[in-house]
Amino acid sequence: MSAYLVEGGNRLQGTARVHGAKNSVLPILAATILCPGESVVHNCPDLSDVRASIAILEHLGCRVERAGDTVTVDASALTGRDVPDALMREMRSSVIFLGAILARLGEAVMSFPGGCELGPRPIDLHLAAIRSLGAQVREQGGELHCSAAGGLAGCEITFSIPSVGATENAMLCACGAEGVTVICNAAREPEIVDLQAFLRALGADVRGAGTSVITVRGKKPLHGGEHTVMPDRIVAATLLTAVAAAGGEAELLGTDYRQLSTVTAVLTEAGCRIRSGSDSIHICREAPLRGVRPIRTAPYPGFPTDAQPPVMAALCRGTGTTVFVENMFESRYRHVDELSRMGADIRVEGKVAVVCGVERLHGAALQAADLRGGAALVVAALGAEGRSEITGLHHMDRGYYGLEDTLRGLGADIVRVP
Repeated sequence: MSAYLVEGGNRLQGTARVHGAKNSVLPILAATILCPGESVVHNCPDLSDVRASIAILEHLGCRVERAGDTVTVDASALTGRDVPDALMREMRSSVIFLGAILARLGEAVMSFPGGCELGPRPIDLHLAAIRSLGAQVREQGGELHCSAAGGLAGCEITFSIPSVGATENAMLCACGAEGVTVICNAAREPEIVDLQAFLRALGADVRGAGTSVITVRGKKPLHGGEHTVMPDRIVAATLLTAVAAAGGEAELLGTDYRQLSTVTAVLTEAGCRIRSGSDSIHICREAPLRGVRPIRTAPYPGFPTDAQPPVMAALCRGTGTTVFVENMFESRYRHVDELSRMGADIRVEGKVAVVCGVERLHGAALQAADLRGGAALVVAALGAEGRSEITGLHHMDRGYYGLEDTLRGLGADIVRVP
């Protein structure tokens, strides 16, 4: 088991480049199986979730090669219809393979997915979407057996809530359906726009991503394609909050400021100076941070739930009070107890957390309980006095590649030890 050793108190300075988005590359890798050809995916970070996706592709019969941050997938010999339980348990996003396998082969078998324990995240919206497209779904022995013996047919799908994963699964499955599929109340996240760009590179007719209505004209002849994955906006948000917590000045390269406007607005209100370029964000924090107006997580373009933990960690130290309202997941405050061990003043009642800024935090022995909560602990440790030891890094390895190297490049005192 690995741990981060973080010596707090160093101001951050310099430039850092943001790697490819985990939440974009996973559905894109699943989409590679739609076509009997070779697809090339650039800016693909070497995350544990990405490695799990590659293992699934290989199990299904694909040939996968990695060269640096480029992954090449040849799905010409795709034969597998099932995803083993051990691979499904590696990550919740593994359910995204359901729609793609069904579209290509007309049959899919898989168990229920794993991932971070953030409270109930049922896949009923995923299953309702593929049922609408004509698939039959039955549960047997803890497995999902899905088939479309009579073929998939385009239809109108209306989600009760704008689910990112269900929107992506519906898009993939609809590519194999005869006719037109209209997805209403679709999620609008930038990662869905990125998936659409890849599907169009394969020859698919998909339009409307980024809006609440997506249209897919299925059964188009698909071929291999090439695509560069968008930068990870949550990694960018984490690095911004690290500078906000530790103080200093830094520039993030290769990121789209428009996708982070809600986060940068909060940091600006807290006292940071932020300047955005066409593909960069510059941040400077001199004076102590101050409390801001209530932060309520919401689907994009609202404040992202994945950015809530690191932003909270940054605002723990400073002046004033900030109220967080977590509307997306029931168990998204698992980092609070660990932050309290560092001297943070946080009170939680249901989905509301009240953070009262304190003058200083102190280092402590900490354990990450999930991906973004682990990032919050690193952010807090950078702004604390003394040494912190953070374990549970396997959670963070799912979404952050070389985080310690990036932070050291900015002047942080952080090492990873076995």
